[in-house]
Amino acid sequence: MPDVVVDRIGDTLWIRLNRPERRNAFDPAMSAAVVEAFEDAASARAVVLTGSGGSFCAGGSLQQLSTPTTGQMRGLYQSSLRLFDAVRSCPRPVIAAVNGAAAGGGNELVVACDLAIAARSATFGQTGPRVGSAPVTGATNVMGVQIGEKRAKELAMLCRRYTAEQAREMGLVNEVVDDDALEDTVTAWCDELARLSPRYLEITKISSNIWWNAARDSFTNGLGMLVQAVGSADMVEGATAFLEKRKPSFPGPE
Repeated sequence: MPDVVVDRIGDTLWIRLNRPERRNAFDPAMSAAVVEAFEDAASARAVVLTGSGGSFCAGGSLQQLSTPTTGQMRGLYQSSLRLFDAVRSCPRPVIAAVNGAAAGGGNELVVACDLAIAARSATFGQTGPRVGSAPVTGATNVMGVQIGEKRAKELAMLCRRYTAEQAREMGLVNEVVDDDALEDTVTAWCDELARLSPRYLEITKISSNIWWNAARDSFTNGLGMLVQAVGSADMVEGATAFLEKRKPSFPGPE
């Protein structure tokens, strides 16, 4: 089974995350496959990023976090950042077609996309402090620009789940539609983009990256701190509890 399925439908490049057995959580191999798919985006008029099997994306794969090594985790973090950068540096508008749960890094993937349309059954939220991590590649910085600092901190710190309609109300997504209308609605948006100037859409997109670019140092600093925390009791307990489907029991402040 390929990690990513890429289809060219008319003027639109569809990139579908394709690991439904792990809710499309990305590991370095999947991130690299998505980055490679984006390399062909310049010939399209728009790009759609979505998931398979009823899930959008559960973020970074947690399989390694219960027995982590610094090298493994550095590779996961760096590949995740390359994935988000590929979305933002793509010369074409990127639409997130959120067809299910967008959790952790999957929610940050929605933040990275230019536009987002959600199925009514989709859910959103961060997971970092609940699973022994922190959402430093979008949720602690750029998401604050999109939905407001207090709301962004609520998502990043409390790790709650939000409905698609709640995500629309706070500005995380543009539109919510019935599940069976998602792909048709996204296609209609792509058709609308295809009637516009690709040159000036690219200028508009690159100009809009000012806040992403301003936060870029925060991403790398945050990832550096995560690397230093590899193997910590909180990381191991958070990931182990997640894999065992139980509530974590974190040690008190040091």
